[in-house]
Amino acid sequence: MSVRVEADEDSGVAVVTLDRPQRLNAIDLATAEQLSGAWRQLRFDDAVRAVVLTGAGERAFCTGIDRDAVVPQPGSPYMADDPLLRIGPKANDLWKPVIAAVQGMACGGAYYLLGEAEFIVADANACFFDPHTAYGMVSAYESVLMAQRMPYGEVARMMLMGTAERISARRAYDIGLVSELTGPGEAVAAAADRAAVLAGYPAKAVQGTVRALWAARETGLAHGFAQAPHLVALGNLTGERQAELFAARRREYRLR
Repeated sequence: MSVRVEADEDSGVAVVTLDRPQRLNAIDLATAEQLSGAWRQLRFDDAVRAVVLTGAGERAFCTGIDRDAVVPQPGSPYMADDPLLRIGPKANDLWKPVIAAVQGMACGGAYYLLGEAEFIVADANACFFDPHTAYGMVSAYESVLMAQRMPYGEVARMMLMGTAERISARRAYDIGLVSELTGPGEAVAAAADRAAVLAGYPAKAVQGTVRALWAARETGLAHGFAQAPHLVALGNLTGERQAELFAARRREYRLR
């Protein structure tokens, strides 16, 4: 299993861990299915009242879709599938609060998860970027989700600069993407402490507040997501050309 769910009945907190550290917690099709299954499982577990989401290992929270994953696609762009659209808690109707604990890299498809978390706790070694444009791909869903969490100029810069820049944990905190910074390796424990507080409150009040907060964002997300498939179909290079750019990618980057 590439997704671990560990629930503590005493605290009412479950920790969901992406467990593919050898692949920097990149998401293949099996992992995507397991994530959806984990959120659905937690919907019906009344003993769990708050959730922490994190990634195994020190190098990455999640680096998006696994580039080795084979995603079958129909011939028509009108019926193309995005395998990451159903990996988040809100996409699976989970209205229990989710706190993301980020250590290491969070990039690309990681924003499908971070965009559906209530807030983000990150350790000092975390960093955030989006490689899409550098590899000839449109950052569509990711941009829409992050535009709900960051000032426009910051999200535009991150999505457009691709692999040339990474946002440090401190910068992410300063612009409001991250709500709390911790020392190295302390993000999960801090997130679990905050989750335990939420789990100690009346569950229906907490879940109703989560639903109300999400309602404030749904209209903008729906409009943006409606445009995304067409923009991706028009703007993405062929898979072969993307692979060439990926193989030739520059390793150096600016951390800001």
